[in-house]
This record gives sequence, C-alpha cells and structure tokens, in this order.
Amino acid sequence: MSDEAHRRESGLPTIDVHEHGGKRDGARQSMNRRLFMQLLVYEVAERPDHEAEQLAARLRAARVASVVYADAMDPGSLGVLTWSEDPAHFVRVVRPHLQSPALRPRRDFAMIGRTYATGHEPDLEHALLRRSVENVSNEAYRWHVWYPLRRTGEFARLDPHEQSSMLREHAQIGMAYGAQALAHDVRLACHGLDAGDNEFVIGLVGPELQPLSHLVQAMRRTRQTSEYIEKMGPFFVGYVLHRT
Repeated sequence: MSDEAHRRESGLPTIDVHEHGGKRDGARQSMNRRLFMQLLVYEVAERPDHEAEQLAARLRAARVASVVYADAMDPGSLGVLTWSEDPAHFVRVVRPHLQSPALRPRRDFAMIGRTYATGHEPDLEHALLRRSVENVSNEAYRWHVWYPLRRTGEFARLDPHEQSSMLREHAQIGMAYGAQALAHDVRLACHGLDAGDNEFVIGLVGPELQPLSHLVQAMRRTRQTSEYIEKMGPFFVGYVLHRT
C-alpha cells in the first residue's frame, strides 16, 4: 500500500511543510527551503569592543556570514547575528567561535527563527532566502532592533478573511516606511523554537534609530497589535560594529 493510500485509509491528513507564494508564469510557487537566523547576546568580562573585533575576526576567517553588534543599552554587552538554511550551522560552525570565557550568554535576548511565506510573494525564493540577508547586510543600515512577539489564541480562531484584512493593514504601514528608506523588516517564525513560547521574531533595520522606534509606535495603532498581540519584547537595540 502506498503512503498516500495508507493516509486515506487511516484518515490522517496530508502534511505539507512547503512554503507557498503567489503565482508566477501561471503556476503557484512552492519551495521547501527557508533561511534560519539566530541572534545571541553576551555580557563581556572586559573590553567588549575589543572582544567584538576578535569575534568578528574569527567569524570572518571561518567564512561565517554574520553581523556583530554593540548593545546600545548595555556598554558591557555585544550581540552576534548569523544565518543559514541549515540550522545545524549554528551548532557545528558558529558555536565553536563563541566558546570564549570572556563571553557570558544573555539568555533573555537569545532569538532564533525561520523565514516564512504569506502566500502572496511574487518572487518566493527572494523572499525566503535573500531578502532578509540583503536587509541585515546593507552597509547603510547601522541600526538594528530585534524583538520576539506572541499573538493571542483568539487571533488564530478568527475568520481567515478577517485575519487577512488585519495583516494587510500591518503590511501597508511597513511598506510605507520601506518605500521612504526609513525602515525595513525581517520577519521570522519561531513556533516551538523560542524558550518563551513566542511565535515570531521581528528585526527592524535602518540608517537611523528614531524611524525604527516610530514604526513600532505606528504599528501599535493597528488592530492586530492593539487587540491580538499578547506579548512583545524584550527589545534588543544593536548598532553594527562589524559585518563578515
């Protein structure tokens, strides 16, 4: 008996883990690839800027793509962002370069997530694999703000049309900031990956810090945020020191 016949006979649903975008050349786009991104933050015993430089040098020598941040809210902390399609990359490749006695993990700021599709992307591969990297790698964007969030259970029970209307309102505000080069976002899903049971990790990047704060403020007025966001934060405010 084939797997499909067995599922039909047992009544089990067919599980689809692919990401789906909009139609392209008449066919709906589908892809079983996505990008994982991880942010780790460390307290540094002494000379944090020197330690950041040393860490960036180790990652650069190992050809690990990364962003190393100064923690704008703590002069004794630094952050490091890395990414890969293979989540084992963080353990097998990145982890050895972070095993320094000078680095003490800030677990309250550890974040990991994966890119995901909304079903409307005109170029699914770009949206899943390249867009986020382009945003965090852009030399003009020195300020990055990262935070997790969780929606209420009530949102999941809303009619799909009502959900789409709220998400569209949210997206239009973000696109307006992006169109004026004030802020660009990174959207990651972290269901089952986050120690605090958050559902998404959001990154906001831009040349100046104030528009990133302004965007969060503007989003507070949307129906999704004002009625259906249960928790946001903590917020990590990073200033880019090194890119590798």
